[in-house]
Amino acid sequence: MNHHLSTVIVAPMTTQGRAYPSRVRCAFQGRDGHIALDQMRALDKTRLVRRLGELDTEAQHDVLLVLNSIFA
Repeated sequence: MNHHLSTVIVAPMTTQGRAYPSRVRCAFQGRDGHIALDQMRALDKTRLVRRLGELDTEAQHDVLLVLNSIFA
């Protein structure tokens, strides 16, 4: 979907806060934190400067499980 639209859906990573059911624990670029799936939003691609990387496979799987529970 992100290849065909001028916007992308993003979920921010926070290094502060508590572990809510809508958040997924992760490590990225040497920092531990949570992906805040309760704060997803659409951004115009022109606001993105560069790609920083991607999550490991386990965190990606956990994100899909939480999204499934939120939207199912």
